[in-house]
Amino acid sequence: MRFLHKYGAPKRFYRLAGRLVPWFAAITVLLFVSGLYLGLYWAPPDYQQGDAYRIMFVHVPNAWMSMMTYVIMAAFAATGYVWNVRLADMLAKASAPLGASFTLTALVTGSLWGKPMWGTWWVWDARLTSELVLFFLYIGYMALQASIDDPQRAARASAILAVIGVINIPIIHYSVYWWHTLHQPASLTVTGQPKIYMTMLIPLIVMSIAFLFFYLTMLLVRVRSEILLRERHSDWVRKLVGAAS
Repeated sequence: MRFLHKYGAPKRFYRLAGRLVPWFAAITVLLFVSGLYLGLYWAPPDYQQGDAYRIMFVHVPNAWMSMMTYVIMAAFAATGYVWNVRLADMLAKASAPLGASFTLTALVTGSLWGKPMWGTWWVWDARLTSELVLFFLYIGYMALQASIDDPQRAARASAILAVIGVINIPIIHYSVYWWHTLHQPASLTVTGQPKIYMTMLIPLIVMSIAFLFFYLTMLLVRVRSEILLRERHSDWVRKLVGAAS
C-alpha cells in the first residue's frame, strides 16, 4: 500500500514505468535467449518422451503465469474497489489480456503435448477444464470492462467478478490431487524435493522467470497507454503530447 500511495498518481507512475520498461525488456530478452538455449540444446532428451518433453519449457511457465496473473489482477481490482485507487484499476485492466494470453498458450501447448503422450488433443479432466474456466474468466472480465462506458463503474463491476473467480485458482492447483486426472502432479513444489533432473529444472526456472519479466514489461507498457487514455484531458498529458509532436 505504501508503494501505491507514493506512486498512485498516474503522472508519477507513468514516469516510473517509462524508466523501468527498458530494463525489464532487456532482462526479458536475456532470460529468454538463455532459457531457450538451455531448454533446447543443453537439457538432455527425456528417457521416455524423448525431445517431445521440451514443450514443457513453454507450457509450464505459461500455466504458472496464467494463475499468478489472475491473482495479481484480482488483488489490484480489489484494491481499486476498496480504496478507490485509480492506478490499481488500470493495472488490473492491463493485466487481463496478458493473463488470457498466458492461459491460451498453456491450453494450446498442453494439447500439443497431450496428443503424443495421451493419444488425444483434449480430455475433460479437472486440471484442463479448470484451466479452460480460467480463460473464460479472463474473457468475462475484459467483456465486462468493455460493456460499461464509465471507467469507474466498469472497474467496480469487473472487480467483483475477478475476486469471485479467485476460487478457481486452488481448484486448478489441487485438481490433480483431489480427482483422478491424466495430468501429472507438480514436479516442483515449495516444500518438497524437485522430481526432475537439475539439467531440466534449471531451464524451466530460467524460462519461468523470463515469462515473469515479460509480464512485468508488457504490464508497464499497457498501463502507460491506459494512463494516457484516461488522463488525456489533463494538462500534463497535453504538454507531453505537445512536446512529442
